Amino acid sequence: MMGNSGSGFDPYPFILLNLILSCLAAMQGAILLIAARRSDQISAELALHDFQTDTNAAELIQAVKATTDALHAHIIGEASSGPQPS
Repeated sequence: MMGNSGSGFDPYPFILLNLILSCLAAMQGAILLIAARRSDQISAELALHDFQTDTNAAELIQAVKATTDALHAHIIGEASSGPQPS
């Protein structure tokens, strides 16, 4: 733009400059769309991993709860029967 000032190669309507800037904007737009798509793909993979982790954790929590419920029932059963008279 500085070299074109005054009596440069591209007079006032700056058609060549506009063409170059339009091409640059088109290339940048395509690159940004590709980057955004890749970012969305990474986010989807992370969300799937988080879902699988949460599902596994829920299964483990239910297994621990079932075990503690069984132990609690066993302890309560022994306590309610009391000592056996001899």
